Amino acid sequence: MSRIDAKFAALNSDSKKAFVAYIMAGDPDEARCFDVMKGLPEAGVDIIELGLPFTDPMADGETIQLAGQRALEAGMTLNKTLAMARAFRENDTTTPIVLMGYYNPIYSHGVEAFLKDAKDAGIDGLIVVDLPPEEDSELCIPAQAAGLNFIRLATPTTDDTRLPKVLQNTSGFVYYVSITGITGAAEAQATNVGPEVARIKSQTDLPIIVGFGIKTPEQSEAIASVADGAVVGSAIVERIARGDSATDVLAFVKTLADGAHRA
Repeated sequence: MSRIDAKFAALNSDSKKAFVAYIMAGDPDEARCFDVMKGLPEAGVDIIELGLPFTDPMADGETIQLAGQRALEAGMTLNKTLAMARAFRENDTTTPIVLMGYYNPIYSHGVEAFLKDAKDAGIDGLIVVDLPPEEDSELCIPAQAAGLNFIRLATPTTDDTRLPKVLQNTSGFVYYVSITGITGAAEAQATNVGPEVARIKSQTDLPIIVGFGIKTPEQSEAIASVADGAVVGSAIVERIARGDSATDVLAFVKTLADGAHRA
């Protein structure tokens, strides 16, 4: 059982929904990012999504793009991102870490070497937004063989013909993108999300976590109430961008986590 599977099993036994927080590795620099990362579990975060900085993040809106630019300008790399995960694991062996990003840095690192290094660093799952199911042999299947969950995105445009292909070889959970477009572009509405989550659940036993467009504790609660949990990224990254202290960022994260856990 992976850490992700164990986390959902524990949440289910407590009748709780999951709260997932996204931060960009190395934003605004390694030290301040790590201060936030190591405080996320105490703030109520069940799963950490750690963004891998990349120069051409096509699925991301301005907030996440700028976070990636800040991280890269501060010298963040794939190896340093994995080192951050490894340092986190020195004091936390249970909170799942999902690495989220694009295939280019992984390809450049070498798939076999990356999977070994990621596993050794304590990474539990991957979300690689620019690798469709047709390319599963590139990374998805080798990742599963290496003991890493490969988490796929489903969107409002993923129809019933496409959905089985998307779910094929997916593990850990399904990430449902609540809106069409890029991160941070619009606000998620539970009335729209609920039927879509039910449609996906009819075809998989995996948990469905909803992200994009969740910015407040109330939205976190509303979305989690119609899914298995909620993901917040841009709203957290915005506070890092404006220079909030780690303490203030984590206090905000706790309000979001509390919202999801009330659902």
